[in-house]
Amino acid sequence: MLSRVADTIYWLARYMERTQSMLQVIRTNYIASQNEIYDFNWRPFLQLYGDLTPDELAQLDGHSTPILTHLVLDRNNGASAYRNILQGRENARAVQDHITKEVWQSLNDFYHVIRDPEVGQQITHEDPISGLDTLLRQALLYAGTVQHTMPRDEGYAYLGIGKCLERAIQTTDILRVRWATVKEYAVHPLDAPALRYLLYSLVGYEQYIKTYKGTFNTDNVLQFIVYNTQFPHALLYSLDQLAYYFGRLQPESLPESHAHVAFLIGKVRTAVRYSRLSAQEPEQLTSFLLQTRQQLLDVASALNTSYFGYN
Repeated sequence: MLSRVADTIYWLARYMERTQSMLQVIRTNYIASQNEIYDFNWRPFLQLYGDLTPDELAQLDGHSTPILTHLVLDRNNGASAYRNILQGRENARAVQDHITKEVWQSLNDFYHVIRDPEVGQQITHEDPISGLDTLLRQALLYAGTVQHTMPRDEGYAYLGIGKCLERAIQTTDILRVRWATVKEYAVHPLDAPALRYLLYSLVGYEQYIKTYKGTFNTDNVLQFIVYNTQFPHALLYSLDQLAYYFGRLQPESLPESHAHVAFLIGKVRTAVRYSRLSAQEPEQLTSFLLQTRQQLLDVASALNTSYFGYN
């Protein structure tokens, strides 16, 4: 496969994984802003998914409608859901010979849905949750279409690498930002909205409750999100899947290129697997998440150099 084709497929997967992740976070944040109106701050998520100056952040903070517009629909915000979907669609257009027509159609449909004036009206003036749910259904449709129609070839491996790398990055970011609002002691579910919002942001609340039989505290939540290899958005699960998909490229790779990237993936995977994190040590957790994020970016940089032809 040509390096430019591999790069385009890889970024297609990253754009779409980022879109689904941020839509889920924005949906959860909006619910939190309605439930916790006296103790809710959009600013960390505007910094995570927006491109505003400090003055613009100050003007928007606390006003849900312009915030939702900026994060979801703003065509001038390079990090908005609209721009991610647009970039994903353009990447798919460029590699139509390497993806199925069903995958292309699902992305094209997604693009037209986010441009639908009715969806925009729901998000900005009527019922934001309904509009966001419409977009999330399209994201799930895309993911299912990839799963059920793509041949398990080299292109599928690059889709898996892009998806899992982006998911790991998103998990570190979401956990780091939301943990700042989590109390550092064991609490009852009804007294722990920050923990519930964290799990909802990662689509993990239901699985957590089933896994821990209703036992709800900070240490269990932290262990679940970082180490649980049965939870699709857990950090370690994403890294295990990243290693698996990258391993499938070995027969088509130059030995030295594959060995270098595999080493970096193994390094971050081992660091996570053998870490010992505690909810009672938030500074250690923050340092761990920032270090892990940097290691993931190192993997992305190595892929650019060794597989996609960037210097």
